[in-house]
Amino acid sequence: MAVSILQQTPTANYLAAVDRVEEMARLQAQAQKRKCMLIFGPETVGKTRLLEVFVKTQPWALYVSHLKSPRDLVLALVEKLRSLNKREVRLPSDPQALSTSSLKGIVQRALGLGPFILVLDHLSGPSRVLTGMIKEMNYYGRTPVYFAARTPHMEDIGTLLPMCSDRSERVEIKNFTPAVALAFAQREAERTSLCASNLESALQFLAEESEGNPGGILHMIKMAQLPKYRMDGQIKARVLYLDYRMGRRQ
Repeated sequence: MAVSILQQTPTANYLAAVDRVEEMARLQAQAQKRKCMLIFGPETVGKTRLLEVFVKTQPWALYVSHLKSPRDLVLALVEKLRSLNKREVRLPSDPQALSTSSLKGIVQRALGLGPFILVLDHLSGPSRVLTGMIKEMNYYGRTPVYFAARTPHMEDIGTLLPMCSDRSERVEIKNFTPAVALAFAQREAERTSLCASNLESALQFLAEESEGNPGGILHMIKMAQLPKYRMDGQIKARVLYLDYRMGRRQ
């Protein structure tokens, strides 16, 4: 069911191009079940991009990024609710004039009026107060919460982790296989009009050394356009890769 829906959306071509159709199908199936979902995987593997595309397939999804406080959350949700233009949802004209507690009550009442999904991205060790508010918004599963872990041990999402204790409520976004990584690099090189007499071997090298990480591939192909990584019509792939690695460590 989820895959057939996906194939009818404008995002299908993008997802097929980055080999994320299966992951998106799992997110959509979980949304239909009204379950929470944790997304995890290596740095720059494409977690945020997948969530952004997922939100476009869900008319009741509320995407909020880079939260620092409970007030950030409720203010952002008020604006997201307003942008959905749902007639049944009544919102204050000046939310900044209201207290955080009042805004929380308004948001919670609004969430009860439809099949909303909260999509929270770039969490960074949320405080106990913020974590508690997110759990209140979930209200024992009434409003599913999707969020991404960005560290190997998932400590950045704090005590939100138990919200997705079941394995079915977690989806791992993995680096590409060697064949997919090379095809992805070739498509990106064509899209950006990257040319070089050693293009194929350079792309093969970069795809392998990136370990199939899509963010790394995109970044290195962008670097390959710079004059400092070109000589006699060729890409200095090894020098480029070493600089990329050094840049990541800084």
